[in-house]
Amino acid sequence: MRIKVTVIVENHSGFKKGLYGAHGFSALVEGKVRVLVDTGVEGNVLLRNMKELGIDPDDIDYLFLTHGHYDHTGGLKALLEARSGKLKVVAHPGVFARRVALKPHLRDIGIPFRREELRAEFILSKDPLQFVRGIWSSGEIERVTWDRAVGYLLKDGKLIRDPIKDDMALIIDGVDGITVITGCGHSGILNIARHSRNLLNKPVKSLIGGFHLANAKKGILEEVVRNLEAEKLYAGHCTGMDSYAYLKGKLGGRMEPLYAGRVIEI
Repeated sequence: MRIKVTVIVENHSGFKKGLYGAHGFSALVEGKVRVLVDTGVEGNVLLRNMKELGIDPDDIDYLFLTHGHYDHTGGLKALLEARSGKLKVVAHPGVFARRVALKPHLRDIGIPFRREELRAEFILSKDPLQFVRGIWSSGEIERVTWDRAVGYLLKDGKLIRDPIKDDMALIIDGVDGITVITGCGHSGILNIARHSRNLLNKPVKSLIGGFHLANAKKGILEEVVRNLEAEKLYAGHCTGMDSYAYLKGKLGGRMEPLYAGRVIEI
């Protein structure tokens, strides 16, 4: 399957006039169908960039949510309200969990909407799911090595460290390999690549998204250089500028940046 990936929301705007940069991630995957991956941090940024890029909200067939953090779901309600009909949303059953961070103060970092106020058809599964032929939700990702989980769950007034089990990747099957799109990489970018490869029994051709390596120790970055099995890496959002520069120095042409307006054809 040939696909086109257009980055709609990213921390940095690209080289097309009129696009906003904003902390978060959203990208449109076009193949047999159009799948929007995440919605960025704010509805006005998402919809403005979609308009500038010529993307009509009604032309989206599915929305895939990588996990339930605000910087990947903040544009959700605005997107749904901009459409004329319901949208099918693929996510993990735990995506609406109450999530908080403690620094710099106690604050909510989960989806900023209640499920009941969202006009959508939710398809929730913690297991791998092929929701369109050749397009998969990874399901929960096994943590074989380190992960990059952050924050806490708030349950019955108690704080519990959040393992972010709902962190999933979109996997697109191809003739000679797979394309994997990750929102933040909280499961650990090595685990995500390994899980995706094993699920479809094919090599990872392209790995696209946030790798959550900001402020990562050198040992973790060295492990990524040694063990990340992917032909091409397109990294942005929470990868971190210093970590990106380190990986770029080691991996050269295998590593490329993401920015709003970036188009990748595979």
